[in-house]
Amino acid sequence: MAEHAVDARGLVRTFDDGTGIRGVDIWVAPGEIHALVGLNGAGKSTLMRLLLGMLTPADGTVTIAGQALKHVDWAAVGHLVDYPLAYRELTCRQNLALGARLHGVSPAKIPGMVAAAIAELQLTQYADRRAAKLSLGNKQRLGLASALQHDPRFIVLDEPTNSLDPSGVILLREALLRRSDEGAAVLVSSHHLDEVARIAGRISVLNAGRVIGSLDPHGVDIERAFFDLVHSDDVAA
Repeated sequence: MAEHAVDARGLVRTFDDGTGIRGVDIWVAPGEIHALVGLNGAGKSTLMRLLLGMLTPADGTVTIAGQALKHVDWAAVGHLVDYPLAYRELTCRQNLALGARLHGVSPAKIPGMVAAAIAELQLTQYADRRAAKLSLGNKQRLGLASALQHDPRFIVLDEPTNSLDPSGVILLREALLRRSDEGAAVLVSSHHLDEVARIAGRISVLNAGRVIGSLDPHGVDIERAFFDLVHSDDVAA
């Protein structure tokens, strides 16, 4: 068994506007929640896309469960990057069933899996409502339910609390802690330092496309520590 669920070394991918990733090493162990934090443009979303094979690195390597990306069993991966993917004319239940099929779930298991996902993210009253009619917060819950319902062993979530109300944030927190307790590796990015500090075992700070340090999730003033770290890096650049 691979020591790390995901292991990336020396990742490089830059863009014409100067943004991107420059020599990033990052890894997540089974059963760990690893958080990425950084200012807008720091490279969090680019890094996640590289880990998921959505972008090709100019340099560096990525393995998931010890396998190069071209050999990865993507049915064991769950992700939500940028915005929830849902077909507007399908209901929540239909969207979840389609997502389960795309992740290779056997037809006999799909109804029970979908029902559990609807209950976990408290979408019951919206289960048969078309996605086009959902609020932003409930669309986000639907996207998270689709990413998590098949019990993936590696979970990648980019700003997953976007548009969620406080009850949705708590539901997501509980869902991620439950899965990490069961051995899933979770990588999550967020602007909400107080929230990631509640769940993460490690917090890595990105700035200008580089990992510049880490934060103690149990630190007294994690927000101040974050800005001090970024400011020091900017001054030294």
